Amino acid sequence: VQLQASGGGLVQAGGSPRLSCTASGRAFSTYGMAWFRQAPGNEREFVAAIHRNGWTRYYADSVKGRFTISRDDAKNTVYLQMNSLKPEDTAIYYCAVISGRAWMSSSLSVDDIESWGKGTLVTVSS
Repeated sequence: VQLQASGGGLVQAGGSPRLSCTASGRAFSTYGMAWFRQAPGNEREFVAAIHRNGWTRYYADSVKGRFTISRDDAKNTVYLQMNSLKPEDTAIYYCAVISGRAWMSSSLSVDDIESWGKGTLVTVSS
């Protein structure tokens, strides 16, 4: 499966952009999907995940209550609605297909990912 993320850019603190990630290729609806992010000098970290059922969701503590992950299987797209952005949210955001062997939780790691998108940069100015 190929993934293409969009929606990043320069945002003021407190802003509410929405990232989109559209998949092509294999059956999108059969996969759990996730968003990770990587800030300069840091390792790639888990942000949010959504089960293929569409309603089971997991979040990192750092974004819980501010970010919402959702999916539209008819459009082969997963979204990340980001609210109340902070400068520390600045990072490249990657969408990802979760491996079928992974146990979905808020502790997902890069080892649980089957496919990565190319990422979209979100820069939050203070």
